[in-house]
Amino acid sequence: MGKLYQVNGRKVTLNLHPGQTKAWDSQARFVFMLAGSQGGKTSFEPWWLWREIQMCGAGDYLAVTATFDMFKLKFLPEMREVFEHVLGLGRYWAGDKVLELKDPRTGKFSAKRADDPMYARIILRSASAGSGLESSTAKGALLDECGLDDYTFDTWLAVRSRVTLYQGRVLGGTSLYNLGWIKQHIFDRRFEPDSNIEVIQFDSMVNPSFSRDEFEDLQKTVPKWKFDMRWRGQFGRPAGMIYGDFIDAFREQGGHKVKPFKIPKEWVRYVGVDPGAVNTAMIWLAHDINTNRFYLYRESLDGGKSTPEHAKGAAHLAEASGEYVRLWFVGQKAETQQRMDWIAAGVRNVREPSVHDVESGIDRVIELFKRFRLFIFEDCEGVLDELGRYLRVTTPEGEVTEVIKNKEKFHRLDALRYVAIGVTAPAGSGVWV
Repeated sequence: MGKLYQVNGRKVTLNLHPGQTKAWDSQARFVFMLAGSQGGKTSFEPWWLWREIQMCGAGDYLAVTATFDMFKLKFLPEMREVFEHVLGLGRYWAGDKVLELKDPRTGKFSAKRADDPMYARIILRSASAGSGLESSTAKGALLDECGLDDYTFDTWLAVRSRVTLYQGRVLGGTSLYNLGWIKQHIFDRRFEPDSNIEVIQFDSMVNPSFSRDEFEDLQKTVPKWKFDMRWRGQFGRPAGMIYGDFIDAFREQGGHKVKPFKIPKEWVRYVGVDPGAVNTAMIWLAHDINTNRFYLYRESLDGGKSTPEHAKGAAHLAEASGEYVRLWFVGQKAETQQRMDWIAAGVRNVREPSVHDVESGIDRVIELFKRFRLFIFEDCEGVLDELGRYLRVTTPEGEVTEVIKNKEKFHRLDALRYVAIGVTAPAGSGVWV
């Protein structure tokens, strides 16, 4: 098979391979292609969106890829090739990163400027766009290479919220790189009642253009976990997982996840706070003193507030919920001012974590997992996503280094580390539990 499509006059014929055909035929609202590299994901995605636009009509649509480089070098050219050059329906407004589509009734474009009303537009963004994903209401969405680290659970929530009003469909396509939200929120929940999720997995060889010799050579030379994830669309356990002792299963199956339950009011609470400049993360633990186990039952990652507003909001939440927070562990050693701001806001029992070394703090979290003293509510999906993406950098030869990949992006895990240090402090320190 040659190109994905053939043009004969005004007729376009698609030559879909079996993996693409399953995605095309799926009736699910959320369709995810977990596929091998060069398996034909990105080239297929614009055609799927074109069909959605034909069915849903005028309005906005989202098309989001992982990074700006991928957007510029691969995703944008594919989108423009289909909508501008093959179908002749679109024109690209570079400043706003928008593809305007012609009104089918007139066969003409409506806009004179990028901010003029349009019959329909495809808003093109990278996952790091932030506010660019929050500022639209869409009838459908594409997520390209959504398994990469730049696509976080918060990115998914931003896209998901944009299509809620119209109950728009979403097509995601990616190779696999980690065990984050794609694993936790999509793959693991695909068979749940009313999930409306279909996962389609296929390896690179499903694409007839992919070399069998190359596939077999990679199979011989690449670590099995990486080969399974990158070229087969199957989950493995990446080398360098920092919290590899976290077992991604429910407690009944020997894991660290639990279904949410009503926590007894007499259980004391401990809160870890990572007071970031843009976003503040909070992790809430409840302590069952009878079993000496902790339950991570609440998480947050909020921005747009001052430190006193975060502090007062958290204290009010605890009071309104009838929760007794014994200790609040706020920030790292250098964040003295933030702790002072929490105290000035009226929050009592604010502490500085007793250990400031990152690796020692990681060891405290691992200890809790190993001893099965820490369990996580299933609906704390941001934490679960970060646990699956928290990796050390590996060399091209596959050796694991001490460097934490994208360390600055794991605010929830920083907050978890602070509170884990607090609840595992040595006896005699005054905070040991």
